[in-house]
Amino acid sequence: MTFTHKLEEALQNSESCLCIGLDPNISRIPKAIKKKYKNPEDQVFQFLKAVINETSKHCAAYKPNLGFFEALGPQGLLIFQQVLDEIPNDKIIIADAKRGDISSTAEHYAQAYFEVFDVDAVTLNPLMGFETLNPFLNDSQKAIFVLTLTSNSGADDFLARPFANQNSMAEYIAQKLSHINAENPTEVGMVVGATQARELKEIIAHHPKSALLIPGIGTQGGSIDGLKNVLDNHQGIPLINSSRSILYAGENSDRWKQEIANQAAEYKKALQPITKQYV
Repeated sequence: MTFTHKLEEALQNSESCLCIGLDPNISRIPKAIKKKYKNPEDQVFQFLKAVINETSKHCAAYKPNLGFFEALGPQGLLIFQQVLDEIPNDKIIIADAKRGDISSTAEHYAQAYFEVFDVDAVTLNPLMGFETLNPFLNDSQKAIFVLTLTSNSGADDFLARPFANQNSMAEYIAQKLSHINAENPTEVGMVVGATQARELKEIIAHHPKSALLIPGIGTQGGSIDGLKNVLDNHQGIPLINSSRSILYAGENSDRWKQEIANQAAEYKKALQPITKQYV
């Protein structure tokens, strides 16, 4: 099954374009988990296992963030694998790694995520050049989401600035990714921030069939209504990510599992005007 087909099925089965970011901050894990499990590795695994159980019917995808697992030290990647094993097979799994390197280093990153961990997609940083993408481009069952216009204010430092006769570096990246996508089996998608909604229409127009990973709603303040207008004529399927707003909805509550489930359900409902464009 190609990545695109799996993504289409994930949206249809869940009736949701929601992607849930798995960013396990030890300091915010519920007290009940910390009381029962003493070491951080067990706390992270049990917390995320509960999150997945409570939210899987409300989302199409999960995006575990490697930084939070690497911070656990030598056992971090083992916990990462255990969390992957808890995610239902019909969900899209995006390893949020933001890797970007050349030659054999990039080849080993591709081997790690596409073969060893066998995730569906990985986020990549293209700023060392588009050659850094090459080792990831040979598998129609996989996807890459390339940082194009990120949701943080630092996007103004490079990605939002004029570049190579385009209004922004982001537009230049999008244009190049469209060509790369047309020439290779792997789905070449883009990461574009919901906080940059006014700029997005021009950017995604350069890669109109691109799958999109869109962070920035919720805690970061991105507007769902604004995204709806931007995506009206976009052909590629968007996955709209929320992390902290869902994960820590119940951090101060004894009913933390129910609060997480409720928050995921609310996001699914709020995203329906966008989801209905693609199912």
